[in-house]
Amino acid sequence: MNFDRNAKCWCGSGLKYKKCHLEFDEKIESYRHKGHIVPPRDIIKSPEDIEGIRKSAKINNEVLDLVASKIKAGMSTEEIDRLVYDYTTENGGIPAPLNFEGFPKSVCTSINNEVCHGIPDEKIILRDGDIVNVDVSTILNGYYSDASRMFMIGEVDEKAKRLVTVARETMVKGIEAIKPWGFLGDIGAACQEHAHKNGYTIVRALGGHGVGNQFHEEPFVPHVGEKGTGMLLVPGMVLTVEPMVNEGDFDVFVDEVNEWTIYTADDKLSAQWEHTVLITETGVEILAK
Repeated sequence: MNFDRNAKCWCGSGLKYKKCHLEFDEKIESYRHKGHIVPPRDIIKSPEDIEGIRKSAKINNEVLDLVASKIKAGMSTEEIDRLVYDYTTENGGIPAPLNFEGFPKSVCTSINNEVCHGIPDEKIILRDGDIVNVDVSTILNGYYSDASRMFMIGEVDEKAKRLVTVARETMVKGIEAIKPWGFLGDIGAACQEHAHKNGYTIVRALGGHGVGNQFHEEPFVPHVGEKGTGMLLVPGMVLTVEPMVNEGDFDVFVDEVNEWTIYTADDKLSAQWEHTVLITETGVEILAK
């Protein structure tokens, strides 16, 4: 850590290093010396980054609110895609999924046994009793935000309702486990405990991620794990918590035709909620939800 104490801090705050992140860096270094995995500096957000992500998240939240007000039985998932695209672009943003690594649409719509990455289509019609995850991600002025919500269409049976409810509780438990100077494994341990206690499993092949300056950044956020393990969590990190909770086994497979949509291997239901969170000095701030 050869950084001039009197130079402006690397974080972009405009303050002198000694008045800003010197003590912070020394604390991180003490964890490194103890053998812990510590976050690279480039995933710790500057005040400017955080403000940019907040503005992106505002649009992201508004898009999901719009979907919530319109979604219903008889609606095609293509109609959801158009809502997302139109609102995002009319407000100066870009839908992050559109053309990301070849993904053809502006939003992911995953129904019933689809775990994630469902592709909107005019032929896919929401039916009474469906549960659907709508996953929205927004770029605004180069900053990314990411969140998803579950929607229950019409009269949904009690088993599906319970899965949707527990999936949301599992995400909340994961977020509540985040503490500055805690560990990544704390999130997974909390999610795993709650889902398993309720008789469900959590998908292991997929997880959350850092977000903000890119769509997907370090760290990968597993939703199973052991408390006190994994990367150190520090103020200024922004990441998603998005456990995918399965009614049956945690195994999944990828659609061989579109090479995107992921299904439960046993054809049982899956549910997921996702928030983007900022780790602060005292806890977390939920940015996108």
